[in-house]
Amino acid sequence: MTLLLIVPLAASAQYRLEGTILDESTGQPIVSAEIYDNEAGKSFRTNKQGKFVIENLPADDYLLYIYKLGYRIITLPLEVRSDTSITIQMEALSETLTEVAVIDQRDEFYGLKRLREVEGTAIYAGKKTEVISLSNKIANIAANNPRQIYAQVSGLNIYESNDAGLQLNIGGRGLDPSRSSNFNVRQNGYDISADVLGYPESYYTPPAEALSEIQIVRGAASLQYGTQFGGLVNFRMKKPVRDKTAEFRSRQSTGSNNLFTSFNSLSGTVGKLGYYGYYHYKTGDGFRPNSGFESDNIYLYTDLELGEKTTIYADFTYLDYLAQQPGGLTDVQFYRNPDFSNRSRNWFRVDWKLASAGLEHRFNYKKRLTFKIFGLDASREALGFRTNRVSQTDDLSAPRDLIIGTFRNFGSEVRYLQRYTLGNRNAVFLIGAKYYQSENTSVQGPGTNSSDADFFLATDQYPDYPNQSDFIFPNRNLALFGEHIFYLQDNLSITPGFRFEYIRTESKGNFQRVNFDLAGNPIQNDTFDDNRVFDRNFLLLGTGISYLPSPEVEIYGNLSSNYRSVTFNDIRIVNPTFQVDPDIRDESGYTADLGIRGRIGETLSYDINGFGLWYNDRLGEVLRPETRINAEGVVEETGRIVRFRGNIGTAFMYGLESLAEWNILQSVGIRNKDLKLSTFVNVALTRSEYLKSEIPGVESNEVEFTPLVNLKSGVNFGYRNLLLSLQYTYVSVQFTDASNAEQNINDNQSGIRGEIPAYDVMDLSLSWSYGIFRMETGINNVLNKNYFTRRATGYPGPGIIPSQPRTWYFTLQMNIGK
Repeated sequence: MTLLLIVPLAASAQYRLEGTILDESTGQPIVSAEIYDNEAGKSFRTNKQGKFVIENLPADDYLLYIYKLGYRIITLPLEVRSDTSITIQMEALSETLTEVAVIDQRDEFYGLKRLREVEGTAIYAGKKTEVISLSNKIANIAANNPRQIYAQVSGLNIYESNDAGLQLNIGGRGLDPSRSSNFNVRQNGYDISADVLGYPESYYTPPAEALSEIQIVRGAASLQYGTQFGGLVNFRMKKPVRDKTAEFRSRQSTGSNNLFTSFNSLSGTVGKLGYYGYYHYKTGDGFRPNSGFESDNIYLYTDLELGEKTTIYADFTYLDYLAQQPGGLTDVQFYRNPDFSNRSRNWFRVDWKLASAGLEHRFNYKKRLTFKIFGLDASREALGFRTNRVSQTDDLSAPRDLIIGTFRNFGSEVRYLQRYTLGNRNAVFLIGAKYYQSENTSVQGPGTNSSDADFFLATDQYPDYPNQSDFIFPNRNLALFGEHIFYLQDNLSITPGFRFEYIRTESKGNFQRVNFDLAGNPIQNDTFDDNRVFDRNFLLLGTGISYLPSPEVEIYGNLSSNYRSVTFNDIRIVNPTFQVDPDIRDESGYTADLGIRGRIGETLSYDINGFGLWYNDRLGEVLRPETRINAEGVVEETGRIVRFRGNIGTAFMYGLESLAEWNILQSVGIRNKDLKLSTFVNVALTRSEYLKSEIPGVESNEVEFTPLVNLKSGVNFGYRNLLLSLQYTYVSVQFTDASNAEQNINDNQSGIRGEIPAYDVMDLSLSWSYGIFRMETGINNVLNKNYFTRRATGYPGPGIIPSQPRTWYFTLQMNIGK
């Protein structure tokens, strides 16, 4: 009630719009035609009689889009000054649409592939947004190939793994890509990472075959979605098919290295109840020895219309996978044979259970409320031999290092959005609140000395194992946020916003310190309690601006403050390849965007923006001598060089991101629904510098994970039901630590030290449809380049993680519906 009292109320009269949509040639009603109002950001669908009703419309002029696959899209200006009834006739394009015609229709309807100013109860005005429509992708989605799926998202830096897309590793603008931990990662609008504040790493990634789209919001996303510098990645799962009681889809895929995936989904609507669910199985051997994997993934979703104004929904996700990890390589090993592996006992297992439930209520056409609750019950276990001497052969009689983490959290979020009139101008108001609570555990110690995937602690057998700890990490978070669109003119708006955060993170537990003599015998074994409490609250502010000099051009900009909490992985995980500063602290800073986006007729769409990211107390790593406390309590150097993780200093990243897509045939006057030819260029130019640092040798260095050039380009061709895509990727050299250590190709010790050399790779994909069947095939890394994108300091390394050589895939899809 308090929330509603502070919301401005509209006082204008409300009217009813009802209509019927018919086939122009047959006069029959069209079921599930979509009626969409661009300004309100709301869509409606016709029922079995082809009818729709929109209640509580204020007197105004509206621009409606009427869309149905297989029919020509209608743009309908409409004046509403009283209760109104209309009949609309739609023109069928043809009896049988070709695949190319379907793609063309989708491109036309979804326009520039960005989020509208208002979507549901979220505001995106003035923000840098990108939307990946999976239904339009000609790519290896069976293996979740991120290089292809995210090809048109400018500036993304990607760690490529060998697990057929079980994990997503993306960064950008100088942010570490590891498990996408610098993004706020969500599914259907709720958090899915291990712990949003304490451990924001994403061990679960939905299969691309189950997604309708991927929404990405940069920079200013911190105000609505939390404190990550990278922004938001939201996976929108497919929703129930509305015009069928049941639709079954089956996709069976095979590929190189014994890859096999099976995706089977069932969807439909019965009365007012909609449902969607899938089972996804994936297995493969990987291109290196000791790199097999197997996963099972189940997803269930249902929604129910309680009336015209209220919908409730719930979903459940389960993922279980086991992967063997072949370990990292030294530079010498990589250039000698990138397929090599000298780790046969390293394993990784994930068990992930997610659930959510929510309510959407429309008080009237311009007032909306959403409420959702969500929770996670998950675990991940990492087992193996890891040392900063990567070339060292595994002692098969010795225990392996074991880390067991459990993640249990729940939260809720409420949002209220209202459109109203401020003077003689429209305005949009959003306010929301989020509560989040978690209690995670982390246990580290000796595993067994076998070669199997047995994740059991063997502390009794190896009491003097050096890496031992046992911790609980309780976290609490309360946030209040709001944004408001003020329209200064019909084509000019400003969107200020705020986010207030209260964060309490704790660590409770102990760790062991074991000292050894020169012969390697334990001479001291002490246990230390390490209990910490971090209490803080702060206010993030930001604003966005949007100016439309014409209907096809928008100039946008935003500036917002950012914040990122120290993770418990930074506080207490013993890693032989790096040490953590005991005084490590949170990060803060600012992000800004200024750009122009739009389209030129039906031939060219573009988005060009400059950005800046100011980082205070940036967390990073430098190379320095390892230290330890000896038996006399004196700090001494061990003689080894390790990565030291802590607050490196003040950093600034800035650059230019651009995407342009050119419809070649349209530009030369060829309008043939059976033919498509287009090309795109996506290039990001990024510079970076450490402006200030107390660590010697860091100031004026480049920031790690910041390639100067990140280029992706491609050509898409289609003839009737045959579609082809050819894509090229180039990423220039990038450093992996703040000391800017250069690559030493003669290094045969660690593999964790040095830069990532420039690389380029080409991918080819092909699809063909016939009736209820669809076939997809392609070749990734067509030119069979040897390259790598990551030097891992821990699992799945340490060392260089080679990327895949040339591989192929083939998918057969079948759709049956009634």
